This record gives sequence, C-alpha cells and structure tokens, in this order.
Amino acid sequence: MENLDRFQEKNLKHLQLYFYLVPVLGFFPALWTLYKRQGSRQQQTVSRLSVTLALGWLLGYTLLLIGAEQTSEVFAFRLLFLNSLLTSGYFLGCLFLMVRLWQRKSLRLPGFSQVAEATFSKDISS
Repeated sequence: MENLDRFQEKNLKHLQLYFYLVPVLGFFPALWTLYKRQGSRQQQTVSRLSVTLALGWLLGYTLLLIGAEQTSEVFAFRLLFLNSLLTSGYFLGCLFLMVRLWQRKSLRLPGFSQVAEATFSKDISS
C-alpha cells in the first residue's frame, strides 16, 4: 500500500512539472515555487527555466511591440513579424520541453538554462 502512495506522489510531482512548462500560465506557479523556496531540486530547476523563458519572451514581445509602434509601416511590419516568430518560438520551446519531460530526458536548453541558474540561484540559496 505504501508503494502505491509513493507512486502517486511521484506522478503528481511529474504532473506539476508539466504545469510549470505551460506557456504564460505556468509562469505563475513556477514563480510561486521560487518565491516560497519549496519543492524538490528538479521542481526548482524547471521553475527557474520556466520563469526565465517567460520573462525573456515578455521582454522581447514588449520591446518589439513598442518598436513597431514607433516606426514606419514597412519596418513596423518586420518587427511585428519578428514578434510573431518570438511568440511561436516560446510556445514551441515550451512544447519541446514538455515532450522531453514526457520522455524523461534532460530539460536543459543551451543558454537559457545557464542564465536561469545564474539569475535565480542567488535568490534561492540566501
């Protein structure tokens, strides 16, 4: 009977990792996990990556949108096109990480994982 409970707890934690990786919406529980300094090491790592991806997307989205409003129509179209590529890349990146999680493989993205660890490791350890 105990093995069943442990198995269910493991599956719930795995499901929680999926929820952290949901584009836009997963940002909030991931940020809450980092803020409360709770969860396993894997949950902390996925939370850091999720928050880093979401904040990077939001910053890029906002800057491209502001740039598109301040320029001519031809250049604005190009910036809005880049904005759509950035958003598509963010959603596909989250989907890619969800597939990797399903396959039980590493959830590291070159560049983003290092930035996430460097940015949020100071807040967690202190």
